[in-house]
Amino acid sequence: MFRCLLLTLLLWLPTAYALNESLAPEHATGWQRTESVTADHALVVSAHPLATRAGMYLLDNNGSALDAAIAIQAMLTLVEPQSSGIGGGAFLLYWDAQQQQLFAYDGRETAPAAATPDLFLNQDGSPIPWQQALVGGRSVGTPGVLRMLELAHQRHGRQPWREAFAPAIQQADVGFDVTPRLHQLIASDINPGLKQTPATRQYFFTEDGQPLPVGTRLRNPALAHSLRLIAQQGADALYTGPLADQIIAAVQTADTNPGRLQHGDLAGYQARERTPLCRPYRTYHVCGFPPPSSGGVTLLQILGLMNTQAITLDQVPDAAFSHLLTQASRLAYADRNRYVADSDFVDVPVKPLLAPSYLHQRALHINPERDMGQAKAGRPVPLIRSDDQAPERPSTSHFVIRDAQGNMVSMTSSIEMAFGSTLMVGGFLLNNQLTDFSFVPEQNGRPVANRIAPGKRPRSSMAPLIILDQDHTPVAALGSPGGSRIINYVAQSLLLMLHTELSLQEILQQGHVSNRNGITELEAGTTAEQLAPTLQALGHKIDIRELNSGIHALRLRQDGRWEAGVDPRREGEAQGH
Repeated sequence: MFRCLLLTLLLWLPTAYALNESLAPEHATGWQRTESVTADHALVVSAHPLATRAGMYLLDNNGSALDAAIAIQAMLTLVEPQSSGIGGGAFLLYWDAQQQQLFAYDGRETAPAAATPDLFLNQDGSPIPWQQALVGGRSVGTPGVLRMLELAHQRHGRQPWREAFAPAIQQADVGFDVTPRLHQLIASDINPGLKQTPATRQYFFTEDGQPLPVGTRLRNPALAHSLRLIAQQGADALYTGPLADQIIAAVQTADTNPGRLQHGDLAGYQARERTPLCRPYRTYHVCGFPPPSSGGVTLLQILGLMNTQAITLDQVPDAAFSHLLTQASRLAYADRNRYVADSDFVDVPVKPLLAPSYLHQRALHINPERDMGQAKAGRPVPLIRSDDQAPERPSTSHFVIRDAQGNMVSMTSSIEMAFGSTLMVGGFLLNNQLTDFSFVPEQNGRPVANRIAPGKRPRSSMAPLIILDQDHTPVAALGSPGGSRIINYVAQSLLLMLHTELSLQEILQQGHVSNRNGITELEAGTTAEQLAPTLQALGHKIDIRELNSGIHALRLRQDGRWEAGVDPRREGEAQGH
């Protein structure tokens, strides 16, 4: 039986799947040339060509959009290890065409049962510096993405679970070519643990300690072995048995910051089905993810606030539009930092935060001719909370899928900081998502909603979206990496989709404007820079900087065809038929 399974996994119609030699990776520090892709039925957009091709392989072989999502995540674990993987977590929206229903699946990591409020505090009660906290075992939460995908597959999969892992297993065995982006991130020293941790030092660097050059053939037999176990045994292979033993050993015996994760945390992890968070905007229904992600609530607040304003877009970028967007973002982020956390542990006033009457009240703070400065949180309900300032780092991945039957996936997946905790087990990296909790559990005697607790899920900004028309038929899906800026990236792109005649690809190429209730950030090297004088005249403090999103999207055009969009800032690819 094992020999038959191995043969199935390795000899899986290789002509349908081009290996890495045929790829021409784009330069990581510039914008890749990206052309629009249209299709009548099926589309896949992900952050790496090999992941996109793995997803298309499943669709071409009668797999559902959910089957393709598993294949894409497995492949991204190999080829985009800095951003996501089976050692991390994810949020997934799934449109089931047969049931005509939208589902939300939560695979966010959880804090260990042994976690205490002082997990990231020094002995004197001061918070540990974030750069010090992220490396090693202390920051590792219980990975959730595999359990989540397994739960969703049981309900929406068409192909056997094992089939979805075949592309990544084959690629891990033969290797892939290091892309400019991966090389750049290794060389950047963005994560101090990458060189410190023996396993990652050996995997990502040459024998003389240099970052792997672009084009290096990087094989990962350990990951191939792990994926074979998971393909054969299901998600249990990660949460019990030898792989679980390796995870616990790596976390508890880490040279830097040993952690508190235990076997019971892995064995007891449960993915959750949530109720999608949908609200009307103009003639559409915008559906996002509820807490523990702040992405859905905050983005829908921004839309609700923008809906109170007169939006006109004569050209892109537009200073008046961008100003309004920053003001709505200030108000929404202020509420996010005070109220949003894991709703299984704290009361999150979602309905009051999104109530039209409350948003109209908040919108009174918006002055079309002057920046309001730092906004204060509103009070939709009489809750006594302190604001959370937990950092969220921008190493994440987003992909979208539509299959020929009309099923759709919008999924955002992450290991948090680039290369996560830098602990490597079974060929994959473990997350550092616990640093998304507030390091300080309370301020001035008032609790912080996003404080750490056993089994609690850290707040996220991941914002996968699926957009429905007035007949409740899906017409678009999108999302992005980008840490706490995800919400700004997705909101701007969605508003341009709904208010302009630009093609989807043109929308994703627009320069970003971001405000998280602080300085207004304009994307360097783009036309967004041209907004600086006008916004400064309105009172904005401006920071021109790199804003590296990774928005991937698809939408229905007026001619009935589907259109894909690939963020030119990364190395993604769209395919369709």
